[in-house]
Amino acid sequence: MSILPRAVLPVLLLGSLLTGCATHSDGTAPLNQRTWPLCSLIGGLAGGGLGAIESGGWAAGGAALGLIGGGLICYAQDGDEDGDGVFDRRDHCPDTPANTPVDDRGCPLPQYPPAVKAPEPEAPPAEVITLSDQGKVLFAFDSAQLTSEARDQLQGLMSKLGSAEVVSIKVIGHTDSQGSDAYNQKLSERRARSVADFLLSQGLAPNKVSSQGLGESQPVADNDSEQGRAQNRRVELHLQR
Repeated sequence: MSILPRAVLPVLLLGSLLTGCATHSDGTAPLNQRTWPLCSLIGGLAGGGLGAIESGGWAAGGAALGLIGGGLICYAQDGDEDGDGVFDRRDHCPDTPANTPVDDRGCPLPQYPPAVKAPEPEAPPAEVITLSDQGKVLFAFDSAQLTSEARDQLQGLMSKLGSAEVVSIKVIGHTDSQGSDAYNQKLSERRARSVADFLLSQGLAPNKVSSQGLGESQPVADNDSEQGRAQNRRVELHLQR
């Protein structure tokens, strides 16, 4: 048997060892395509050492085959040293930081900031114009009929109320605490409706004006005095722009 064939057996054993150490998937094994020079050195040393067991001639042949075989075996492997899921042979961006999303070429995917929903714009607070019985009487006694003073006040507000900037007007009626709750509730509704009707008669659009009565539920002054009750007998115009 010649030296070369006799050296093949230890080299095959060496090849099996290197193949087991080389990696195909996760790049964690020390021997792969990038380390083929190291594999050649290991193959040469191991092949020569195994051959030397037989004779000096075997050592030389085993070393030569080990150098070639070890390098080829490891070069044929395809690892993933940066652990990005793309084999090193196809990885155009080696050494990608851990846990970085990559494309099929192994390069980091573009990162975009998360979409942030713009906050809904808040409606501006309503402007409140208050007309009360304090100083001027708004309604006839125990009635929803507007007095001439009340009409004059409302007429003086028409240029402002009719502005295109004002998108809605809510008329809210209030009473003092004299009388029953149920009666005052109905009276406040009638008075608010009376003011709304007057505004509509002056040319405001119907879809712009609404009315509501709150009775005696929201006093702004003490109902124990006449002055306080006069303040509570009021109509508020809530203007929304």
